[in-house]
Amino acid sequence: MILVTGSILAREDTFADVRRLCLEHVERSRKEPGCISHAVHVDCQNPLRLFFFEQWADEPALRAHFAVEGSREFVRSLKGRIVETTGTQIYSAVSIAR
Repeated sequence: MILVTGSILAREDTFADVRRLCLEHVERSRKEPGCISHAVHVDCQNPLRLFFFEQWADEPALRAHFAVEGSREFVRSLKGRIVETTGTQIYSAVSIAR
């Protein structure tokens, strides 16, 4: 499984638009082949920061997600609306038996 994390800090005056764009991106992404989960959360310490957590079946599924025009459009739509981003962190994960 591939795990993806990242966060963005919205400008106060654009937060509502950024949140809407993020939710649309999440809903669209959840329908893609290989998407196990895709979520965005508001940071409890900074309510202008949105945190992404994604699980993908494998690297080809994630690469296909990045190539979808909707994903590229989402990234472009954030320009001028956010203050900063942590970028995307990608991890290969293996389940551990308990």
